[in-house]
Amino acid sequence: MAVHLSFLLFLAGLTGIHSITTVNKVSVKAGGSITIPCLYGSRYMNHVKYLCKGYHWRSCSYAVKTNPQDSSGKFSISDNKNQRIFTVTIKDLTDEDTHYWCVVEINGGADTGVYFHLSVTRDMPSLYVDRQEITGFNGGSINISCYSRISGETGWCRLGRSCVTGSSGSIDGTSVTISARDPNVFTVTMSGLTTESSGWYLCHKGDLQMPVHVTVAEKPNTTTSSTPGTHVNHTDDSLTRCSDTCVQNGFIIALSLLIVIVMMTLLFWFVFKKVNKQTEAESSATATAEDEVKYSTVKHKRKPSKSVEDVTYTCVKHMKKPSHKGSDALSDVEVIYSSVVRPAVKQQKVKVTAEDVTYSRLAQQHQYL
Repeated sequence: MAVHLSFLLFLAGLTGIHSITTVNKVSVKAGGSITIPCLYGSRYMNHVKYLCKGYHWRSCSYAVKTNPQDSSGKFSISDNKNQRIFTVTIKDLTDEDTHYWCVVEINGGADTGVYFHLSVTRDMPSLYVDRQEITGFNGGSINISCYSRISGETGWCRLGRSCVTGSSGSIDGTSVTISARDPNVFTVTMSGLTTESSGWYLCHKGDLQMPVHVTVAEKPNTTTSSTPGTHVNHTDDSLTRCSDTCVQNGFIIALSLLIVIVMMTLLFWFVFKKVNKQTEAESSATATAEDEVKYSTVKHKRKPSKSVEDVTYTCVKHMKKPSHKGSDALSDVEVIYSSVVRPAVKQQKVKVTAEDVTYSRLAQQHQYL
């Protein structure tokens, strides 16, 4: 297989495939994702780029193209024309994601591409990094840890340019040191970063490579003025030295604010409780006072009037029997009495005095016929 691939690469060199540069072999974990950079020549800047899947160059199939660009599925592609690098990302890796080609489309001629191999494993990859994207600041430094499970020569390379394989060196003016305190981990330190240091690099060990993208940004400056027209710039080093102290001070301030809030809450709660108790006591006292008040009804007694509403009188008539001539016998005068009705007064007692009742006598008269 290695002989066959070498033969294919030899043929590719004759047909111009050497004008594209990428990784050779990358160890990846099944189910994960990987981003592969493909460096191309300046003459291909405006050409369509695509990823081709398959072991054989003549029979590989399109996976994704920059025209039209599709990043919604398993494959995605992007083209950075300033750096002349297009990148392809493959997600949800399986055992079938093994053979791929970075290809530039040639109008009116044969396309040109370069092959790379993905070694998919169920275990941890044989060479990997914590993350493929890392950011540094202009003038600062960065550390990249490369984890490996294989033996072989270690190195740190810039894609398409020089490599550092010993303990120290430089790449495009940036200082590089490599330390390996652990046989399974080697750490790369890049110092004196510049904006030109941005680009794709490769962790290298044995026959495996792992691409890492480095972005170098300008330092964030904090500007203060001590006198009018005078500004002092604080660099990242001062911010770094302040970080631990600032975190501690922030924690202390937050804790102090929390304690004050709790104390104020308790104080308001006690005051509210005290006022509530006083209000309840006053309400209870008022209710007790109301219970002790006795109410009495003052009634004005009126003398019963001598109206028809109180006493009803009926007439008393004396009727005489018709006399019979020749009779000298004395007959009694017939008297018809009628009752005197006093209407009952409901639930009212009337005290009758001698002054209030007038008695009349009914004299019987005897007349002799």
